[in-house]
Amino acid sequence: MVGAALKICIVYFLFAYGDEILLSWQCLTRPIVIAPFIGLVLGDMGTGIKMGAELEAIFMGISAIGGVIAADATLSTVIAVAYTILNGTPMTDGLALAFPIGTVLTSINSLTMSLISNPLAAYWEDLAARDLKAFKVQNFLFAAVMKIIPSLIIFVAVAFGIEGLSKLLASLPPFVMTGLGAASGMMIGVGFAILTSMIWDGEIGIFFFVGYVMAAYMHLDTVAIAILGAAIAITMFFSYKRNIDLKNELLAAGVNANNAAAGEEDFF
Repeated sequence: MVGAALKICIVYFLFAYGDEILLSWQCLTRPIVIAPFIGLVLGDMGTGIKMGAELEAIFMGISAIGGVIAADATLSTVIAVAYTILNGTPMTDGLALAFPIGTVLTSINSLTMSLISNPLAAYWEDLAARDLKAFKVQNFLFAAVMKIIPSLIIFVAVAFGIEGLSKLLASLPPFVMTGLGAASGMMIGVGFAILTSMIWDGEIGIFFFVGYVMAAYMHLDTVAIAILGAAIAITMFFSYKRNIDLKNELLAAGVNANNAAAGEEDFF
């Protein structure tokens, strides 16, 4: 477990620090991206890919409001995938544990920010005003330290907590695990519902019902529905673009006609 925990920590640190600090957050820390790499270093990339897709469906509707998130998607993904692969448990168990784990770790991150980052705000402002180069260097170093803290939490959780968590879940009554499995499936639906509520629009809302009919009554799989959806989206895009181009041409023609008429009146 210690060796596996060390590998996971390295992957998390590279993704978290490199993406958020060096690349200005290019979504490399999203579950659908980082989960396959966790699976790769643990020798089961297939499970990592599957869980990454499932966890992304859960967390993609959760947004940070005022810089505060309900659950840390990256940390919960790392630990949930590690728990599933290292213990060989069903993915439903790992998915059910992901959100509670993310909630707890988010609380720890908030506490760390309050105790370490926030008190240094005045120092950073003064340093940026006095020496911008030193501010940049220290900011990069401080950001690395702040990413090391959750990395250590992951190391301890995986190296010393996975086996204990597995024994705890194994001792629970069967109906509890059945409930966790049902909850994991519901969480995916809740994630989609939250996302849909944010992007819902009267003009495109009809496609939600079209997709439901395709899945429930026509029994098409998600790949087929995605291909049809992409074809419809591309068609609508070029149709909209064509209408805009035509409108611009008509406006330009109208302007030219008006200019010509005005010039003719001036001539006479």
